[in-house]
Amino acid sequence: MKTFTVKFCLADSEFMTAVRLTVGAVCAVADVDIDVTEDMKVCVNESCLYLKDCGYKDVSVQLSCDGGVVATVCGEGGTPKENENQFSLALISALVSSCEIERAEGVVNKLTLKI
Repeated sequence: MKTFTVKFCLADSEFMTAVRLTVGAVCAVADVDIDVTEDMKVCVNESCLYLKDCGYKDVSVQLSCDGGVVATVCGEGGTPKENENQFSLALISALVSSCEIERAEGVVNKLTLKI
């Protein structure tokens, strides 16, 4: 299985572009359709923003492409709190084949997205 991990501080918003480019590259390696690739980029970006709103300081994005693309987005550090923005989670769930959400003490800390 091919995997690639990117970790960055959520305060440095310029890294969001780098994450989008990385997701696009992994989707290209997996020979994913351009529309599905764009959906995955939106979902990973939205997941990072969601975790930022939860109060996480850093985010780790692990991408793998073996029979599809899987992105695991984990919040790290900071002062996590519950996020009331259910719209983001609904958007993410609508654009991917599968979205698994993990919580620690009631706070979302990990999203696993599959296309």
